[in-house]
Amino acid sequence: MKILVTGGTVFASRFTAEYFAKEHEVYVLNRGTRPQPSGVTPIIADRHALGDILKKYAFDAVIDVTAYNEQDVRDLLNALGSFKNYVLVSSSAVYPETLPQPFCEDMQTGANSVWGDYGTNKIAAEKYLQEHVPNECANAYIIRPPYLYGKMNNLYREAFVFECAERDMPFYIPKNGEMPLQFFDIEDMCRFISILLEKQPERRVYNVGNPKTVTVREWVRLCYEVLGKAPESVCVSADIEQRGYFPFYDYEYKLDVTEMSALMPDVKPLSKGLAQSYEWFKENRGEVRRKNYFEFIADNFVGGKAFE
Repeated sequence: MKILVTGGTVFASRFTAEYFAKEHEVYVLNRGTRPQPSGVTPIIADRHALGDILKKYAFDAVIDVTAYNEQDVRDLLNALGSFKNYVLVSSSAVYPETLPQPFCEDMQTGANSVWGDYGTNKIAAEKYLQEHVPNECANAYIIRPPYLYGKMNNLYREAFVFECAERDMPFYIPKNGEMPLQFFDIEDMCRFISILLEKQPERRVYNVGNPKTVTVREWVRLCYEVLGKAPESVCVSADIEQRGYFPFYDYEYKLDVTEMSALMPDVKPLSKGLAQSYEWFKENRGEVRRKNYFEFIADNFVGGKAFE
């Protein structure tokens, strides 16, 4: 297939481009400000000022990893020539936290107070795509992942825990450590997109993710075990802002991924995905966007003042 991937230079879009380039002819659309992925043909342009640069191409699939709002989708759609499939990587943030859980694809989307504009902008992007890609002309698919992780993850999530383990530090866990987290390995996301392109299912919107959630405590333990270590966990009281020392919001949610599992019943075990993430991280530490978690810990957790 001839595939266009938006972005292609950082984490999800870069992994997606290199994953599909192993078997297909892949083009990436970006502004050329970062190193390009391997095995692809770059199209250097701003997606909001494309002119006719894409009109000469006929793509079997457009995989839009970097659309965050309606304008992102609108400008790309208006600039494309012919295409057969459009896959939009959306987000679980489109579900209001007030809905019953687990969230299902057929539930009404709406504002989420935790995610704010990020969620409502994703909703607008989804709506524009659904209204402007008629089914008789092309397939428009939307996937809604929870927290993505895995190789090439430049976000300071599992990388932060790995560094705590490397330093033989205790890990500071929000409250009692029982908050559930749901993840999806980036390779599994690409495998599912490949299945959509191959099988062309009638359903157009899919929640995606590992069917099993893990608690914060379990996730930290799995990260430490990658390094052959066991964490000493220290519970931090709820009145300390957890985003100061921990990479996730104080927000519990779960996606129902039954429809995804019907097409792709097997997903990568979290332990294996974390091990692969660490192998990448060891060789690419400089690509991770660090936050000041260690500084916050040093400034606030001296003498056990913030501990329950």
